[in-house]
Amino acid sequence: MHRMMTSDPSATKGVSLTPGLVGRVWRFAHAYRLRVFGFLAIVVVESFLGLVPPLVIKAIIDHAVPDQDKGLVTVLALVMVGVAFVNAGLSLVERWLSSTIGEGLIFDLRSALFDHVQRQPIAFFTRTQTGALVSRMNNDVIGAQRAVTGTLGTVVSNIVTLVTTLIAMAVLEWRLTGLSLLLLPLFLLPAKRVGRRLAGITREGFDLNASMNATMTERFGVSGALLVKLFGRHDDERDFFADRASRVRDIGVRSAMYSRTFMVALSMVGAVGTAIIYLVGGRLVISGSISTGTLVALGVFVTQIYAPLTSLTNARVDLMTAFVSFDRVFEVLDAPNPITDRPDARQLANARGGIEFDDVTFAYPSGAEASVTSLESAAQLAAPDRSTGPVLHHITATIEPGELVAVVGPSGAGKTTLTQLVPRLYDVTDGAVRVDGIDVRDLTQASLRAAIGVVSQDPHLFHETVADNLRYAKPDATMAEMEAATRAARIHDVIAAMPDGYRTVVGERGHRLSGGEQQRLAIARMLLKDPAIVILDEATSNLDSENEAAVQQALATALHGRTSLVIAHRLSTITDADRILVIDDGRLVEQGRHHDLIDAGGLYADLYRTLVRGDLTAS
Repeated sequence: MHRMMTSDPSATKGVSLTPGLVGRVWRFAHAYRLRVFGFLAIVVVESFLGLVPPLVIKAIIDHAVPDQDKGLVTVLALVMVGVAFVNAGLSLVERWLSSTIGEGLIFDLRSALFDHVQRQPIAFFTRTQTGALVSRMNNDVIGAQRAVTGTLGTVVSNIVTLVTTLIAMAVLEWRLTGLSLLLLPLFLLPAKRVGRRLAGITREGFDLNASMNATMTERFGVSGALLVKLFGRHDDERDFFADRASRVRDIGVRSAMYSRTFMVALSMVGAVGTAIIYLVGGRLVISGSISTGTLVALGVFVTQIYAPLTSLTNARVDLMTAFVSFDRVFEVLDAPNPITDRPDARQLANARGGIEFDDVTFAYPSGAEASVTSLESAAQLAAPDRSTGPVLHHITATIEPGELVAVVGPSGAGKTTLTQLVPRLYDVTDGAVRVDGIDVRDLTQASLRAAIGVVSQDPHLFHETVADNLRYAKPDATMAEMEAATRAARIHDVIAAMPDGYRTVVGERGHRLSGGEQQRLAIARMLLKDPAIVILDEATSNLDSENEAAVQQALATALHGRTSLVIAHRLSTITDADRILVIDDGRLVEQGRHHDLIDAGGLYADLYRTLVRGDLTAS
């Protein structure tokens, strides 16, 4: 019970209707300013039209009925019908404007979020929960849109209605108008406290929903579903998900009860105020101070006062909760991206493929530098930070254009990390990485990565057709070019044998293909890109001996004339390399040709003997 009645103090952190936040929201909606003004103008007109029916009723009771003027009754009734038709038309226009503004804003926010996130460095994605990101792009963006269309229109409408109604009431009977305002403090005092509490509950609910989405994203992927089945953890997963879903349920109940209790209290205050108006006004009618029509009109007007007051009081609550969404969206948009193009960045044209590591030292960025804390899991936040120290130390090596260089070393030595510095997935901490003599930080990322092809140990394939996955490397590739690439990678015959050929959907992460087929398709994609530099990170690790021999033959032809940086444990790749870099504990301890390193009797010789024993055992 205590947990349900107490919100997390961090939930309200940074949530306030500051001029800066409001100004930023308005700047985001600036493209729709004309529609916003049109929308607000219609809301104002509708508020003024709301004054007409009570005044018409007053005229009917005080003049048309006593004078038995049927013509006047007819005219006044037609006025009421006309106002209703005008209101209906304005309501349709208002809805069109609000929907185009709202959906446009959703599009802009989602597009900005997607573009900003997908440009983040790889360190951002190693720490971020995918489900939490998806939640920001769905739930939070929609919540932010409601602040601009729904809440803004409601606030303007209620303010105009309140002001015009009070003026009309004062003109009819100033004493009852003053009496109706005596209850005003009872509407205003609870608003700030309830608004802050509901904002906290809303943020907590968003966080819990994001956590639940992250769980579903991980478990419903093919890899996650396979892992659950292989370990038989269905009941545990059900209980784990139910725990998170129950917390979402509890926070929803808390939010609903706070909102409803608040609104019921305000409705009771309004009901008391209306009763007082009729009590005092009825006595004034009996004494002859005011007419019956005036009392009826005031009775209608007083409900038009308390309804906007209730709504305006709740508007602060709505704004506080809606701006939580904006705050969470801007939190991601404000995430710094340390790997960006410099203003004077150069294009890498006609790349030759030379690579130079100049006294390179590298440490992984800290969580504060690489991610948004609220997008990380609790386990990630509790885990030791990888940025405790350098993982690469003063590495210096030069790779000439067209050279085939193998990178070997024990597991965790830093081989993959070293190769990730070339396409600038990370920036060096000290020293420099150069391509064709130019520091990669002085090159545009697009031109640098266009010159580099990478095939990793676990290649990613999209849930699209074979042709779509190939054309990701070259969108305008012809069928002949794709077939040439797949033939070179020894995968064409497999594709041609599929029922839909190149139009076959490979499934999420390519799970409709075998591991070797996925690897060969990724190699074909790399060949279609035709890069000057090729990085192979255990690219043949999932192939059997027959497929490996075929792909190695294809790669020997395809890599001719290209600079190749290969992380491999296979003997054929290592012994045929022009040079071998031996990495141990983040340091370059040896480099040279195979026979020279064997003769040196160092770490490489030990690793090679281990590989020979492994191959003999496997055979």
